[in-house]
Amino acid sequence: MRGLNTTIHLGKGLFMRGSMRLATYVVCIILLGGLAAGIAEAPSALPGYSSVSGPAEQNWEGKFRRMIEVEKVRRNDQYLSAYPHFAGSPQDHKNAEWILSKFKQYGWNAHIETFYVLLPSPLTRLVEMVAPSRYQAKLEEPAVPEDPTSSQHSLQIPTYNVYSADGNVTAPLVYVNYGMRQDYERLARLGVSVRGAIVIARYGIIWRGLKPKLAAQHGAVGCIIYSDPRDDGYWQGDVYPKGAYRPPRGVQRGSVMDFLKYPGDPLTPNVGATKDAKRLPIKNAPTLTKIPVLPVSYSDAQPLLAALGGPVAPPSWRGALPITYHVGPGPAKVHLAVKSDWTIRPIWDVIAQIPGSTNPDEWVIRGNHQDAWVNGADDPLASFAAELEEARALGMLLKQGWRPKRTIIYCAWDGEEPMLLGSTEWVEEHSAELQKHAAMYINSDGNGRGYLQAAGSPALQTFIGGVAGDIQDPETHLTVEQRLRLLRISQATSPARRAELRSGRALDIDVLGSGSDWTAFLDHLGIATLSLGFSGEGGGGVYHSIYDDFYWYSHFADTKFVYGRALAQTAGTAVMRFADADLLPYDFTALARAAAGYADQLKKDAASEREKIQNQNQDVREGVFSAIADPEVQSAPPSIEEVPPFLNFSPLENGLAHLQSSAEEYAKAFARAQANGGAVLAHGSLEKVNATLMQSEQMLTSSRGLADRPWYKNVLYGPGLFLGYDPQTLPGVQDEIELKHWDLADQQIEVAGRCLDREAALIHNAAVELDKAIR
Repeated sequence: MRGLNTTIHLGKGLFMRGSMRLATYVVCIILLGGLAAGIAEAPSALPGYSSVSGPAEQNWEGKFRRMIEVEKVRRNDQYLSAYPHFAGSPQDHKNAEWILSKFKQYGWNAHIETFYVLLPSPLTRLVEMVAPSRYQAKLEEPAVPEDPTSSQHSLQIPTYNVYSADGNVTAPLVYVNYGMRQDYERLARLGVSVRGAIVIARYGIIWRGLKPKLAAQHGAVGCIIYSDPRDDGYWQGDVYPKGAYRPPRGVQRGSVMDFLKYPGDPLTPNVGATKDAKRLPIKNAPTLTKIPVLPVSYSDAQPLLAALGGPVAPPSWRGALPITYHVGPGPAKVHLAVKSDWTIRPIWDVIAQIPGSTNPDEWVIRGNHQDAWVNGADDPLASFAAELEEARALGMLLKQGWRPKRTIIYCAWDGEEPMLLGSTEWVEEHSAELQKHAAMYINSDGNGRGYLQAAGSPALQTFIGGVAGDIQDPETHLTVEQRLRLLRISQATSPARRAELRSGRALDIDVLGSGSDWTAFLDHLGIATLSLGFSGEGGGGVYHSIYDDFYWYSHFADTKFVYGRALAQTAGTAVMRFADADLLPYDFTALARAAAGYADQLKKDAASEREKIQNQNQDVREGVFSAIADPEVQSAPPSIEEVPPFLNFSPLENGLAHLQSSAEEYAKAFARAQANGGAVLAHGSLEKVNATLMQSEQMLTSSRGLADRPWYKNVLYGPGLFLGYDPQTLPGVQDEIELKHWDLADQQIEVAGRCLDREAALIHNAAVELDKAIR
């Protein structure tokens, strides 16, 4: 379910897909004076291991990485993507049974857990222009002769947006650009209303489900979403099958469930969707879209957009179709009809386990979904194929005598594409066990050529940096950590930033929002989480289409499947290293540093919002409307707006101070434990310390959740209320600032401060317990 965005986030860096090639790195190495001058070597000792357990662990990890076979990753992807396997379909069930058989063959204890979820399938899909001329959208993707699986029409799920409301409406059409809040503000300044209209928005920038949600809030009666070739077609490169990008009739399917309230089954919030679960009536389910919505290709969108009149679209709204973009309304009038079969259907999670030898009640969990919109060779099977190869190699280690200290659980999630159904229901069903036993969750979701993408809990930043330092990049033969560091050095905007990157300190990892199966673990339960994958060298436009299949992937993505091997080596090594550690290797100084950065950004955002309103009010008083720079706009000035009060950041600042102090205290205790070869790690009693550490991420959750969406309980990070999948730090406070609920913003600052205090107290207790173990 990865997003369409054409930029990839790497910590604080941004780069365009395909913008840097191997030659760039040769230049980087020369300019930086080589690795010896610019890159600090990773220490040989493993954090959390003794001088005895560390070398043994490294020996097993080396064996594991050598066992990962490119050809087996390739075959996994080819087999599972041979047929369409949308969640709940017969082929989806066949794939789940095949995956189960593989886990058992590899020596794992494995079973299928079935959940019963509301999963509508389309009965009626219609988009037709009825004025000023007639045009009926084709709403289907043609087969490509070169692509053997693109012709499996009888098995392919039609082009639709799951969880769209049923509806049959005819109304004037209005073009709303990406359908963001600021786009509606721009339309208002142009004197254009969408009330009673059908809007057409292009995919991109924000998550697709926000487009019909915002349209409905502004009075629209229907929504059409299309892929503009500027964002996702010939403007970016040659289209499929000549190139990797979306062809004229390619369509992006996708969910429009309002997951920002809660993901998973719409009828069973907070509880697992078992057969006998108590369910909401469909009419009362708050996550279902309020208006009908359908996706279309840019071939189908062009006649609709070409028929629009009204003002010419602002320059930034113009795509790459060979037309003059107007916003409407009219003279184009469109008939939109959507009707679905609203049925409860089974989905099948495959859960496999290797019991821990000494700490079986501490769990390290690894997951990736296996369901796809159609064939899904890229999303998700490029990464699930790697996970399955990890499972095979770990099974081989078992036969050679390796036994993990902690229990390892591997999951093949179902129903991720409709909106994280399988993972959410499993987490909700097992929430009490997970809060007690889960030490870490590792997710992946699609994979390609390029750089390691690591995101997640800041307390795991140093840990995954150490793992990345042991994995070889298959093209440059640097470590994947070195390759990423060189990229960031080349992108650094200041000498200070370059010096910091050259210092060897663990690279920052990205924050997680939502959009994949980590969501219930991190945002709902507060379980330390990592999301891993490779991307950045290449691009494409087959996301959620019939062309995301083995032919496309093997010709335009990780064509040799060597980055599938790299992902398996990275994620599998991380699983082993965390599962076998004597002392769980969390780094709370990284957490404290990240939290302080989030707070600084929050203060800047609050000050910026206050200054913006003050300046706007001053402009209104003086009759100077500087906020309206478009000469085409003829509208009334904005009204005077209440200036926000100054927010009280003291509770947050106090919590941060406590966190920083406790993090430093624990870091010193950790260093003492590692001293002298980590003898205490080899012989000390660390059960109590580790049990305390496993609760650390949970201290960052509020039992009441965020004020306007209580399912989301993590106060430090989560999906942005108006961002969709993209992350928002300190989301409870940011939500209220966005909504201009200043009193509630102050309350959420207090909540965040209390959670940081709780986290600081737990870290202090862990330091005390660790020192006792040392003595």
